[in-house]
Amino acid sequence: MAAAVRYIAKNGPDGLSFRQIAADAGVSHQAPYHHFGDRSAIFSEIALDGFRKFTEVMSAPSCRDEDTDLAVRLCERYVDFAITNKGYFRVMFRADLCHMDESPDTQKAADAAFETLLVAVQEILGDTASVDDIRVQATAMWSTAHGLATLLIDGPLERKIGKVSNRRALVRAVAQRMVDGVTS
Repeated sequence: MAAAVRYIAKNGPDGLSFRQIAADAGVSHQAPYHHFGDRSAIFSEIALDGFRKFTEVMSAPSCRDEDTDLAVRLCERYVDFAITNKGYFRVMFRADLCHMDESPDTQKAADAAFETLLVAVQEILGDTASVDDIRVQATAMWSTAHGLATLLIDGPLERKIGKVSNRRALVRAVAQRMVDGVTS
């Protein structure tokens, strides 16, 4: 699995083959089939592991100990996770690769990750927030963080805005803009 995650981080998931995984891992070309029946199974396992790691990162206590706005910190954590875990990130949110309807464990892990966002949004908005307000805020935060992470990893962001010399400052500024737009 580690060989698959490394391959995906470098090349994306679409060209992944068991033969390539085996070569990268230094095992026989049949070895991956003994652990994973097919590509779908390995993608499901990568997503499961990725969502578990992601939930740990997003719910870590230090996320709430800084002076920075919680929404900004969550965006920073999301983007940091995506960039440092590209092999997982490139699979976790791809419905064509990660068939959650076929993997209850992966669905449960993805739901737990989303629950960390809902809990944080509830904390941000307060006890009087409606379910609709929480859903809209969670969607805005997730969309901002995911879009920015994707643009930094796979998209044309630097070709459009120039070299990003301080990724953390950019992420913080974009997240703060989202927060300011929501609260003003």
